[in-house]
Order: sequence, then structure tokens, then C-alpha cells
Amino acid sequence: MPRDEFSEMRAFLEVARQRSFTRAAAKLGVTRSALSHTIRAMEERLGVRLLSRTTRDVATTAAGERLVESIEPHFESIAAGISAISALRGKPSGQVRIVCPDDAVNLVFRPRLPAFLRDYPDINVELIVDNGFTNIVERQFDAGVRLGEAIARDMVAVRIGPDVGYCVVGSPDYFARRGAPKSPQDLTDHNCINLRLPSSGALYAWEFRKNGREFSVRVDGQLTLNNIAPALDAALDGIGLAYAPKDLVQPYVESGRLEEVLADWCPTSQGYHLYYPSRRNQSPAFAAFAAAFRYQSR
Repeated sequence: MPRDEFSEMRAFLEVARQRSFTRAAAKLGVTRSALSHTIRAMEERLGVRLLSRTTRDVATTAAGERLVESIEPHFESIAAGISAISALRGKPSGQVRIVCPDDAVNLVFRPRLPAFLRDYPDINVELIVDNGFTNIVERQFDAGVRLGEAIARDMVAVRIGPDVGYCVVGSPDYFARRGAPKSPQDLTDHNCINLRLPSSGALYAWEFRKNGREFSVRVDGQLTLNNIAPALDAALDGIGLAYAPKDLVQPYVESGRLEEVLADWCPTSQGYHLYYPSRRNQSPAFAAFAAAFRYQSR
């Protein structure tokens, strides 16, 4: 196959996967206009339209979908072959792409990433923060990160962190003005900082557990966010109460900038896990990453 045709097919496949010229161009390291020109030239050469473009979306036509089904397995085989060759080197190399919740970055990856990157200078790690239930296969991630109980049964799970305890916190200034809740039901009288779930668009209901009984409370407040980090900032600013992992808030509690309430009611969840399809072929780079971040209980 001529080199130009191979480049065209690779470009087309990336646009079809990403459903976006902008995202595909970023992945390929080219400009959006250059990528669009490549696809137009390919369609003209083949004499058939492969992609249907709108102002908001890009989708494959029937002919385009047939071409994807035909060429995608071959490109996957090429990628697997390159990974196998890289295994012959002294150390693994390549890219590892992980999608994870925002708090997992600080709780799991930040403490151990410096050492890993020093030990494996030929591995590049890309962490994408997404608090939704991302389809890791469709978006071409090597793995995702979720709490243990949230992982589908058909996925391989590698534990990468200890159990995660949650808590409700507020600033001393807030409690001086509003008082402290004595039970989860009292939260309905407080200004709580809500979290919007990206997958469903619903507001996250705060979870509690006591004496073997589990229940959720839908809280209300003036501020809604979609990440835990700014929710903690809002709590520090005295805006309201936040629900967050204990390990994230502990430094603020110890310094007196935040105070914890409802400690007897707050649950503990299974720790964070890497998850990925059992059928995927692990690259040497990902295998090294998973081994380095595997949680070892003390």
C-alpha cells in the first residue's frame, strides 16, 4: 500500500473513532484543516462519501462504516505488533492512557507518579479527568479508574488504592453562622454544595450508613459543581457543606480550616481500581503501569 493511502486510512479511522475532526487532529498531531483536506482527498479518490458532517457531529456513512469494519482490525494488529517489538527493548516504552475521577489523581496517582516516570523514562502517561462512566473501549483508553463496587463484572480489576472513607465538612465560619447538623436528615436545613453527575446529569445524592442501614440524602444548596476539588474550595470559603473523601480533606481538618460532622454516619467504599476489558492485549507499557500502581496492603 502506498504511504499516502496508509496515512489517509489512519486519518479516516481516527476521525471515525473520535467523531470529531478537532479531537482526531489533536490525536494525530496535525491541524484540523490539514486533516479535513486529507479526508476530502481520500473521498474524491475513492469516489464515495465516507463521513457525514454537521456543525456538531461527524458520523460515518454506510460506506464509511463498512470501511471501518474492514480496516480497523488490521490497524489494531499493527499496533499490537509494534508493542511486541518494543518489549524487546531494555525497558517498556509507549503511551498509557487512563481516564479517572478527579479525586483519584490526588489520592492515587500524584504520590506515585514521580517515581514511576523516573523508573520508566520511555513511557508517557496521559491522565484524563472524567467523573462520568466513560466507555474506555470506544474512547481508546488503556484503562479506567473506578471504586471497586462500580466496576462491571466483565472487566478485569486491579486494586490501586486503599478503601476510601467519605465525610461531610464545613468551615468554622459556616458552622458559627448555621450550626452543625446532628443527623443526615438535618442537611435539608443546610446550604450544601451539590455535585452534578456528568453521565446522567442528575445531582449526586450523599450516601450514609449506620448500624448496617444504607441510605441517601438529596441535599440542596446555592452552588452546584461537577468536580470535588472546587467543592472543597467552596467549603473552605464558607459557602456551605461539602461531601468528599476523607484523605483529601484531612490536611484541612488538621489545620482547623475545615471541621468534620456526621462522622458516625459516613460510609467507607472499596478502594480505587484500574479496570479494562479481559480480552485486550496489554502493551508492555500498560503492564508496567498496572504493576507499579497495584495496591499493596500493609
